[in-house]
Amino acid sequence: MLALHRKANDSAASAHNIEAIRLLRKALRLIDAEARPDPAWVAARIRVLISLALATSEVGSTAKGFRGLRRAQAHLEQLPEGRSKQELQAVISGQRALLLFRVGRPAESLALFDAIIPTLERLQSEDGLLLARTMTNRAQIHAEMGDVDAAARDFDRAIELAAEHGLARIEGKARHGLGDLAQLAGDIPGALHHYEEAARILESVAPGWLARVRLDQARALLVAGLAREAARHLDEALPDLRRNRVIQDLAEAKVARAAAALLEGDYDLARHLAVLARRRFLRRGNKPWAEVAALARLRADATEVLESAATPPARLPSNLLRVADRLAGLGLRDETAAARLLAVRLLVRRGAFDAAAEQLAKVPKPRRTSPVDHKMLLRLCRAELAVATGRPRSALAQARAGLTELGWARDRMGGLDLLCGTAVHGQELGALAVGHVLARARGQQGARRLLAWQERTRAQVYRYEPLPAIDDPVLARYLTEMRHVQRTVQQHRLTGKPVAALESRYAWLQREASRLGWYTSRWGRPRPVCSPEEVAQRLGGRTLVSLVGHADSLAAVVVRDGRFNLVRLGSLSEVVETARQLHADLHALAPDQLPTALSAAVSASARRRAALLDERLIRPLSGLIGDTELVIVPTGSLHALPWPALPSLRGRPLSVAPSATVWVAAARAGRPEPVVLVGGPGVPGAVGEVRQLRTVYPSARLVDGEAATSETVLSALEGSGVAHLVAHGAHEPGNALFSRLDLIDGPLFAHEAARLSNPPQRVVLAACELAMSHIRPGEEALGFAGALLASGSRTVVGAVARVGDSAAAQAMTDLHRSLAAGLSPAVALAQATAVDPLRRPFLCLGAG
Repeated sequence: MLALHRKANDSAASAHNIEAIRLLRKALRLIDAEARPDPAWVAARIRVLISLALATSEVGSTAKGFRGLRRAQAHLEQLPEGRSKQELQAVISGQRALLLFRVGRPAESLALFDAIIPTLERLQSEDGLLLARTMTNRAQIHAEMGDVDAAARDFDRAIELAAEHGLARIEGKARHGLGDLAQLAGDIPGALHHYEEAARILESVAPGWLARVRLDQARALLVAGLAREAARHLDEALPDLRRNRVIQDLAEAKVARAAAALLEGDYDLARHLAVLARRRFLRRGNKPWAEVAALARLRADATEVLESAATPPARLPSNLLRVADRLAGLGLRDETAAARLLAVRLLVRRGAFDAAAEQLAKVPKPRRTSPVDHKMLLRLCRAELAVATGRPRSALAQARAGLTELGWARDRMGGLDLLCGTAVHGQELGALAVGHVLARARGQQGARRLLAWQERTRAQVYRYEPLPAIDDPVLARYLTEMRHVQRTVQQHRLTGKPVAALESRYAWLQREASRLGWYTSRWGRPRPVCSPEEVAQRLGGRTLVSLVGHADSLAAVVVRDGRFNLVRLGSLSEVVETARQLHADLHALAPDQLPTALSAAVSASARRRAALLDERLIRPLSGLIGDTELVIVPTGSLHALPWPALPSLRGRPLSVAPSATVWVAAARAGRPEPVVLVGGPGVPGAVGEVRQLRTVYPSARLVDGEAATSETVLSALEGSGVAHLVAHGAHEPGNALFSRLDLIDGPLFAHEAARLSNPPQRVVLAACELAMSHIRPGEEALGFAGALLASGSRTVVGAVARVGDSAAAQAMTDLHRSLAAGLSPAVALAQATAVDPLRRPFLCLGAG
């Protein structure tokens, strides 16, 4: 019987509660069959009843759990006074406290834990398990109530006890709790680090608990704005939670998954998951969490309406306010604020400004532990109400303060994608400010002000000065295996062998490498946003064209000779659609041996579309830009526009940068030497091309053939002045840091190139479309080229569409002859692409 009880407790501790219940019921039958009511028999029955009560509450209703504990309490009266009775009373009280916490009554739970821990300290058993477990449980209550310091003390004490007594499971769960604390304090990299430590420990001693760790990892990723990654974590956890029937955690995971769906714009899925979660909470009698799920459902409705131009129905803000009142009655401060703030936004949209102001006044000031998205929502509500009531200065003040707060949160992030992700929380606030300034911009001062707001809101990740990466052997091992797997996949495809298992392994490795990359080392130190005056001063004889899109309008701020001008360009959607069509034409033109008739037809189509874009984007600016060299800061998908293909820009030197601040940082004197020439496998003529460039750069280091491994290439890139890379590769829009160059031993990832301590000053990506970027919220354009720019490279030349091998080789030869002659990258590339801009869709990114 004792063996059955221990086995059942192990199952419950691993979240395998169905198996635990089966074993405990069997143990109870054995005890009852023996039927000898002496103290040892009674104590054994009590222990089984306690464990059964908790396991039952996890898979069913907490009411059954409380009833089970009352049964155990009744048996306790049969025991004589002494150590055994005191210990069992403490266990019953501790489990009751845990159930109270699970149903949203943390204050009562904490009071019970406070009462029993002194008893456990006095009665401390030889194995220390009961005290360590109770300290861990109380720490969770302190965290729930916002007492971070008290929670940290309890978790640290639990870890000490775990180390002293070899309690790996307790250590894993305590480190999981430390992750929750770090998340509560806004330290997302720290939280993710603790979660991974916990997962590493629990994987072997309590594998069923991993789903709970993944749930909290997903919550941290949602704070960082990484909805897709959070959804993936939750989709991994949900089957395990469902299989183990961990009802509370399963329902919480559905609420988190609804939040991820909401960030991705899938409102139907968000609603569906929130409704399912609420039903489960109600069945468990957990009213606080049921109201949180109700809020998730209404948040999906509210967000969908706010995304449209429709007037919100009156019932929607009313429903939110009713939920807010219920949440307030349950003491859920942040959730109350969120519900009320969503109602404020809807009331403003309906024109009920007095009612909106009344509700806004009821929203409490955010706490230190309030999530950053809640803080941004409060700023947004204040700004929207200020705009609606004719107080533009107040609106911009709120936007300015909110973006500053968001910057503080961003500065604490770790990897590059965490820095990018946080932008989602300030997207609407920034858009409000830029749209408001754009609508009222007049004359030079208006244009200058608009540029200043653009720089506050776009491409913030690029203004970080990268810090040296901290070596992580696990991350290095994952990347090495990814390289091997990808290479094997390519070989199997050539021979017709199946690759499904290898692709699945590759996806798993990529996920694990991403997780480690979030916290293994901080990305960089923030640098200030450039002022318009500093931008104008650094331009010299160049002209800056900074595009701004808002709703369906497109405009350009033009900066030349210290003057700022605003030009309104018309419909953004029409330009984006024409650019997409031009891009498709250039893809079709790429093959070297295209039939003449097809080439003529596609070329004619591309020229028409390029001329139309020229008419809409460049000719309205012709009087302002003259024939000067250009620095273009695009917006959205226009980052991938082949600008040199536009007739007015053919042969004109130009650079494309994610922001003016990025261009200023990159436009510093760089080193011209040493030169590295890399030839990867599988590119026709690649080896010949890079060797041909030795005539241009006699002292260049050549890395080609069997020598072109990822390790050798990374070593050669370190500290180089010019790096010319001829290799196939792929842009990975789902995870830009895993965009890759294919080398002899497999891919070289952007993730690796971005962490060079002394990156190459000028990089030329001679093949494939590795200048492509995935545009994330906040105009964060990430890809292989973007990662190089963010890591400190000054200039990256690459193609934004497919390019034929022959056309690429000819363009690169022309480019390097001009570079070696001392011309700047922008001028050299302009000359190289002017020969045939439709088949040479290369851009100069960064500083030209």
